[in-house]
Amino acid sequence: MIKVIKINGEEIVINAMLIESIQATPDTVITLTTNKRILVKEQVDEVRDKVIEFYQKIYSVPGMEKE
Repeated sequence: MIKVIKINGEEIVINAMLIESIQATPDTVITLTTNKRILVKEQVDEVRDKVIEFYQKIYSVPGMEKE
């Protein structure tokens, strides 16, 4: 799950595993596998970084963290 801020200022948490695409149109649009679209204030790179961080957390092996 990742936190994002919708265009209207509302903070929401979305399931990163359901993200199909992230586009800049110029607003950032997150499209889910359910075809739901969410307009957010974060830039595409920020959302991508949050998704990467999410996957790193759930797939990390205890004791194998980078130093």
